Amino acid sequence: MSGICSGRVVVVTGAGRGLGRAHALAFAAEGARVVVNDFGVGLDGAPDAENPAARVAEEIRAAGGEAIAHTGDIATGEGAASLVRAAVETYGGLDTVVNNAGFLRDRMLVNLGEDDWDAVVRVHLKGHFLPLRHAAAHWRAEAGAGRRPTARIVNTGSGAGLLGSVGQGNYSAAKAGIVALTLVAAAELGRYGVQVNAVAPAARTRMTERTFAAAMAAPAAGFDAMAPENVSPLVVWLGSAACSGVTGRVFEAEGGRITVMEGWRPGPTADKGRRWSPGEAGEAARELLARAEPPRGVYGA
Repeated sequence: MSGICSGRVVVVTGAGRGLGRAHALAFAAEGARVVVNDFGVGLDGAPDAENPAARVAEEIRAAGGEAIAHTGDIATGEGAASLVRAAVETYGGLDTVVNNAGFLRDRMLVNLGEDDWDAVVRVHLKGHFLPLRHAAAHWRAEAGAGRRPTARIVNTGSGAGLLGSVGQGNYSAAKAGIVALTLVAAAELGRYGVQVNAVAPAARTRMTERTFAAAMAAPAAGFDAMAPENVSPLVVWLGSAACSGVTGRVFEAEGGRITVMEGWRPGPTADKGRRWSPGEAGEAARELLARAEPPRGVYGA
């Protein structure tokens, strides 16, 4: 390993399984001291008797790394604050936050209950905002004291948030919100030495077993394209000092492929210089659509 994160203190939420576990192990292998956060719930957010955070922290220590477990609910103010405190009090600082925690409650929109909407938006969107907010407050204080950090936040988006996904209105909306939050945080926190980016991963986890079922056959030629470990190298780089100057960007990562997502950009435009009538606006819109790039399909459509 290169030691690209040697000495850095890294927090990873939702790190008990899947992508989060892969990220935590990868950061530790590159020399980071890791706070492994996992609330220990099932795929739908219901309580789970296991303590996956402790298991991953022990796995890191057994390999010669440094790690502690944190089992707080980071979608609460106290849980997120205690996560930052755990890093600072144990290791003397905080350098990187990887927001990864989440679960699913999939329903078609006409069957999607308010509780299922609130639960998914809470853990994904609020569960990104609160650790980000508390970490940013710590880094702002450090910068104000003359100790400008080289801080990094890596958020976890999804293709569902970029394109939409049938049966996942709550999840898609939350992930789209995470992308917007990433852009705002990058713009606001740069003055304190903080860079903020997002990754939209495609990998085999508890959350994607059904979504990517067809792609989860036996790996060809010895390369498991859906292994979560394939996503972690990009996340580790974005969480390191080596990515200086990269902020406010969204990447897709799957197998051996990395893509920079370019987001919403102005396309064909018409300007009448005064108010349109409804009929004129419709005619202009159709002419513009004829010259525009067609949208990519929604997942599952």
